[in-house]
Amino acid sequence: MKITVRSASMPLHGTITVPGDKSISHRAVMLGALSDGTTHVSGFLNGADCLSTISCFRKMGVEIALSPDESEVVIHGKGMHGLTAPKDTLDCGNSGTTTRLLTGILSAQAFTSVITGDESIQKRPMKRVMLPLREMGADIRSIYENDCAPMEIHGKRLHGITYVSPVASAQVKSSILFAGLYADGSTTVIEPSLSRDHSERMLQALGASVQTEILPGGRAKITVEPCRSLTAYPGTLEIPGDISSAAYFISAAMLVKGSDLVIRNVGINPTRAGILEAYQSMGADITLENKRLAGSEEMADIHVRYHKLHGTEIGGVLIPRLIDELPVIAAVAASAEGETIIRDASELKVKESNRIRVMVEGLMKTGISADETEDGMVIHGQGTDLKIQSTEIDTKKDHRIAMTFAVLALAGDLNTAITLKDAECIRISYPSFFEDFKKVVDNRECL
Repeated sequence: MKITVRSASMPLHGTITVPGDKSISHRAVMLGALSDGTTHVSGFLNGADCLSTISCFRKMGVEIALSPDESEVVIHGKGMHGLTAPKDTLDCGNSGTTTRLLTGILSAQAFTSVITGDESIQKRPMKRVMLPLREMGADIRSIYENDCAPMEIHGKRLHGITYVSPVASAQVKSSILFAGLYADGSTTVIEPSLSRDHSERMLQALGASVQTEILPGGRAKITVEPCRSLTAYPGTLEIPGDISSAAYFISAAMLVKGSDLVIRNVGINPTRAGILEAYQSMGADITLENKRLAGSEEMADIHVRYHKLHGTEIGGVLIPRLIDELPVIAAVAASAEGETIIRDASELKVKESNRIRVMVEGLMKTGISADETEDGMVIHGQGTDLKIQSTEIDTKKDHRIAMTFAVLALAGDLNTAITLKDAECIRISYPSFFEDFKKVVDNRECL
């Protein structure tokens, strides 16, 4: 499916609410399924990735009910040892989170399973979870012997380890911690810097013992103790809006002159909200209003006003806190004065696409000067005189690339149009993206 997005003829104004956080939605289903009792979830993201997680747990005997609009979920937990052997292969679709986190859980079950995903998932590296899980005693085999899915997992008794991770990855960390719930001793993950901590927060809320310590030099040490049982979250678990989804509207308001936009009820967990820090370092006018708690997660209304930007450098410990938002940050950097340097982001190469290469190639097709580096990119900003050429972008079926160039198209002049190839991939994380897009873009003919 191709969709053409045209420039915004007027500034963006109004208030919008984005769907629930994808990372938290995944974990609510997984840990709810392993809990004793019933978990009620509101604000669930009904994107394809999270629905893949539900499908996998249903195949293992977990009863999960969805409201008609799929925003509310009721999970009837089976307990830590209540999952049953699936009759079919567990298909994770396009979801790397489902694949890696579920691998950790399956490693400790009393049955054999096979886990796989779509063409993209079968190319993404799984060795990063296979190696530490094998250290714990897991029996995991890459069926094609290429360290990718599909994987065959024979559940085993696991033992605790201390694993020094070469990357700050919430997926790697969470896979090990989930396996560690079943281990015979403490399990520790040491990261170069603290990655998003949704798993730790939710585990603590459900009764698990998890400790986090920031070591000298910024490394993070996370330890989980063996757990006999998890207790379902009391009341309703409210999932805040996904800051990764809000990022596209924050960015759109920063690109279109005169914009004034509020995105309500957005999760601002410090391990996820790096985009706000990056944008403020570029001179953005962003304020957080009505701060509050949703369960164990912080949320706020994000108020964005258009403001002149300047280039910046993004790297180091900030990268894990905004890794998914880097494509749209690169697009916004095109409207800043001077260079924006993104470094330490080689993780972008192993996402749904090589996001470094795809972004640089896409930006250049729109007339923006950008360079690919070994671990990031350099964007040569045009400032407030930003000019965008009409073009077609091959999204590589990557939802974040597609939404990024939809947003960038708004900053063009009246004759600018960007056509997105395979735009349906956006449904993976944000099924209502274009509906919400039209709510804040005055030019109703933008699509």
